[in-house]
Parts: sequence; structure tokens; C-alpha cells
Amino acid sequence: MSTPHTFYGWLGHDASSATGNLKWEPYTPIPPTPHTVDIKISHCGICGSDIHTLRSGWGATHYPICVGHEIIGHITALGSSVTRFKIGERVGVGAQSGSCLSPDCEECASGLENHCPKIVGTYNGKLEDGSVTMGGYADYIRVPAHFAVKIPEALPSADAAPMLCGGITVYAPLVHNGAGPGTRVGIVGLGGLGHLGVLFAKALGCSSITAISRSGSKRKDAFAMGADIYIATAEEDGWAKAHSRTLDLIVSTVSGPDMPLEEYLRLLRTGGQFIQVGVPEDKLPGFNAFGLIQKGCKIGGSQIGSPKEIEEMLVVAAKKKVVPWIQKRPMREANQAVVDMEAGRARYRYVLVNDDHSRL
Repeated sequence: MSTPHTFYGWLGHDASSATGNLKWEPYTPIPPTPHTVDIKISHCGICGSDIHTLRSGWGATHYPICVGHEIIGHITALGSSVTRFKIGERVGVGAQSGSCLSPDCEECASGLENHCPKIVGTYNGKLEDGSVTMGGYADYIRVPAHFAVKIPEALPSADAAPMLCGGITVYAPLVHNGAGPGTRVGIVGLGGLGHLGVLFAKALGCSSITAISRSGSKRKDAFAMGADIYIATAEEDGWAKAHSRTLDLIVSTVSGPDMPLEEYLRLLRTGGQFIQVGVPEDKLPGFNAFGLIQKGCKIGGSQIGSPKEIEEMLVVAAKKKVVPWIQKRPMREANQAVVDMEAGRARYRYVLVNDDHSRL
């Protein structure tokens, strides 16, 4: 295998790119180093983060930009210092492609690279040489080998792709906050993230799983995924009172600034935890402090996971046969897939497929 000097990808040049205005164009990837690998992309999941970035929703984007950070492919080139992988091996890349990796960094030294103050995103990250990282709506990607992960043989590429960001985003807060047998877990939002939350809560053996969504339209799907209880907040009067003090842990995947946070806190038992993973472009709503104080509850947040933790999650997914609900879309249809994603049509994650690369 070999890698071309110029990569091609779907580039966004301004905020209008989020409305289906991406252009398939050549671009120069980050410079190769002894520590990088080149990957021929076969699959790339579409994440809500992609759309936020395309429209500069979380701050100024470095245009032109190629988004996509749920990447699966095969290695075509290895830096001289890379010994962990071999040419042709199937690997994945999630939302992070860099950190300082210094032994003096408290986070990196303790395996928390995803919390490093110098974290570099797989796309829209600026390196010290001034180059900007580009993502997976493309034919190839170049990344530091440290942030590539091994894919278990039992996991199909299309299923593994959405786990690399969406999966770890919900898996990490579940594991870090005690989800397992005897734990009653609630998942707020049943979209791309939330449905993975239900699937992994089931895989971890939680005693009860409550799916929480605005409408009842996804009730049947939620039960098929493994949920035991379903709450439609916009259709059920008094839902917060009816389900008060029933949950040990809530993982919130929604990103709307108007979510009923105070009502969600009512669902927690004494000592319960509310963990936010969805990131609104605005702010979270306010709430009455007594919602925390009276029951000794806690509010926290979680951000993806380290490469080691992603690999651990993939092993769990393979062992427990976690199968995301996905719809495959040809890479050439990326523009329409982005539009459909923003319109809420995905059930429940779109995965772009490079037809000519996926047969490797």
C-alpha cells in the first residue's frame, strides 16, 4: 500500500457548509513525522460535532475544514518510530488526534490524554507548525499513531465507526460513575448518542434503563434497544413527579439550552449523579440549588475517553455484541447526509462509506 501526497475530502469553506455546501477538493494533510500513520478511510460516522463545527457554532472554525472523527480504515504508511501497527492493519480514529504526551503533564501521564490542556481535535485542531488537522469525510487521514486504536476482528467497520466518538462519549460516564448490576440509569435523548447510551447501559448489565425523550415516537425503538422504561417529557403531564427518585445516574446527551434540567434532577435518588455530555451552542439552563442539596446529588460532565479506554470499550462491544443502529450512506452523498442529520432523520447514526475503500 502507499499514500498519495495530496488527500481529497469534503471541505467546508464557511458556515454555509453545514447546509449541504461541502466541496470535494484536494488538500495538504499535516506533515508526516516518525510518529504518524496514514490511513485509507473506509468508513466515517457523522457526529453532531461535525455540524456544530461546520457552522462555527462552538467558536471560530479554521476554514477550509474537513470534518469527521468516527473513522475506520487501513494503514498505508508508518512513521519510522511506529511499532504498534503494521501496514494493512484496520484501525480507528476518534475525536482526538493529539495531546502534549509529556511525562510532566498530569493528565497525559495518568492516561487521561482526553483532558490534556493541549488536546488536539482530529479536525479543526491547530498544530505548532500552523497546520490544521483534517478529518474523515475524505479518502485518507494522517494522525499520530498514539491516537489510532485497534479494532476487534468481530466488529464490522460500519458498526465500530460511531463508537469512536458517540460510543465512548456515553460509555465513559457510565463506567466512571458506577453503571452496572444494581444501578438504575437514565439516558436523556434518544438520538445518535443516546441510543448508544442505552445499548452500552444494557451491555454493562444495569438493573434498569430509562430512556427519556421529548416525544413518544421512539418508544418502540428504545424498548428494542434494551430500555425498561420510557418517558416522553412533552406528552406526559407530571412525569418528573411520577418518576421522582427512581434513578442513580443520568447521562444527558441533549444539547438544547432549554432542556428541563430541574425536572431531570428530580428523577435522581439520594446521592444520584447527573452527567452532561451533550454540548449546547448556548448555555445550560438554570435550576434551583435545592434540587442538589436536598438529596446530596452531583452534576458533572464527561468528554470522550483516552485511546486505551476506547479500545477497552470496543472489546466490551465485541464481547457483548453491541450493535449500533446505523444507516450507511455513500461518501459521495456527504452533503445530503449532513442535511438529513441536522434535520433529525438519522435512525440513529449515519455512517459514510468509501465504496472503493470499504472492500479492503
